[in-house]
Amino acid sequence: MLWSAYVHHRLLFDPRYASVCDINATVSCSEVLLSRYSTAYGVPVSIFGAIWFAGALVLLGASALGRESLRENVPGYLFALSTAGLAVVLYLAYISFAVLKVYCPLCLTADAAVVGLFIVSGAATSFPMTTLPRRLLHDVKAAFVSPSAIAVLVLFIAGAGSAVVLFAREAAAAEGAAIAATAQAASADRSSEFVRWYTAQPRVPLIVPSEGAKVLIVDFSDFQCPYCRQAYAALKPIIDKYNAQQPNTVRLVLKDFPLDSKCNANVQNGGPHPSACEAAVAVRLAKAKNRDEALEAWFFSEHQTEMTSETVRKAAREVGQVTDFDAKYASTIDAVKGDIAFGHTLEVSATPTMFINGVKIAGVLAPQYLDQAIAFELQRATAQK
Repeated sequence: MLWSAYVHHRLLFDPRYASVCDINATVSCSEVLLSRYSTAYGVPVSIFGAIWFAGALVLLGASALGRESLRENVPGYLFALSTAGLAVVLYLAYISFAVLKVYCPLCLTADAAVVGLFIVSGAATSFPMTTLPRRLLHDVKAAFVSPSAIAVLVLFIAGAGSAVVLFAREAAAAEGAAIAATAQAASADRSSEFVRWYTAQPRVPLIVPSEGAKVLIVDFSDFQCPYCRQAYAALKPIIDKYNAQQPNTVRLVLKDFPLDSKCNANVQNGGPHPSACEAAVAVRLAKAKNRDEALEAWFFSEHQTEMTSETVRKAAREVGQVTDFDAKYASTIDAVKGDIAFGHTLEVSATPTMFINGVKIAGVLAPQYLDQAIAFELQRATAQK
């Protein structure tokens, strides 16, 4: 669980980090850890899991070093603890297998450990569980007269509380940066690690017009991709901030790149996002009604995990005001395939892949790095005048 927490932290704050357990679109720690189910009250679920395992280790230590009566009671405490843990594990397994349809090796390893502890502690418990509250009260009273037990308890509570507060604070900071990056981030020192990395990247010439904007962002995206949803949520408020300061400073152009074999010939066996082609068509048709941005926002919301062929058509009708989806599907999907072909010429193979004034960035950048990249491009445009 500590490894999961470490991976979660790096994914949020390091734009170049790739987890070693990201094997493919189906077996991916990153996709699970970046989903909306990976946190509770702003704290990664993996932190709560680490605290849970730490509590189990404290009990095992008490069993090895404590009184004989405590050693007898510890299996029952662990069985009760693992029963609660098993309920959480089953819920998270349902989310992984049935909702996200993506499997995290780190998470599954922790799940197996909880199940194993449940089985072993249940077999080792030698007394009726109905007597557990009385036994617990007796052991708590005994602990309060033992200096070593009090010290362990204080250290455990302090450590658990500090971990929760620390990660909640960092999550809040990341969310705040997604809404409005600070001026300091906008004028970040060019000697910073990110700017050095960014300036070392090659620039690819694009045939997409900037229409007078100083910063052109071309984003190859998939409406059913969780990473694309994260990138959209991070990028939109930053662009709005710069354009509020000066209109048409930053232009965002979304290009379709569905990971769906119905329109993307390079995707095999259906692909991980079976409704993505239809969603791309729906947004294009909604544009004729000036409802494309509303439909984009609908897809890049909590509705994303519920996307099916039927829900896409319903959203196109109710949100995008599209009444001729099926009649225009065949002609519109050709335009989607045109975006896909354009992406292939730029060696796009995954989503999101964006080009900021031609600088290719594959994957999701944290909000503070997106802001730094745009600020750098604005400084560069001013220097070239």
